[in-house]
Amino acid sequence: MAQTGGVRRKTRAAFSKSIRERGIKPLSYLLVKYSPGEKVVIDIDPSAHNGMPFRRFQGKVGVIKEVRGRAYVLEIIDGDKKKLVISRPEHLKPFRGGR
Repeated sequence: MAQTGGVRRKTRAAFSKSIRERGIKPLSYLLVKYSPGEKVVIDIDPSAHNGMPFRRFQGKVGVIKEVRGRAYVLEIIDGDKKKLVISRPEHLKPFRGGR
């Protein structure tokens, strides 16, 4: 029987888009520049496979630590640990208010 332990397993609901969201995102999403210290939300875009963070971090709020090539290094708190997550800008959106 085939192995079923891929990175995208258990993501049918989390990585599916609604009808209105289908297709390519506008360029403005990709052209947003973030600076270190800024808060962002990880919002995985399933149509962009490069630089996609692991599914566990979907919806988490993180702080940008550094820019690494085209990607950003984020520090998030997962449980009681601080973790570094590398993600490209198409999977990020600015954090608006809240904690």
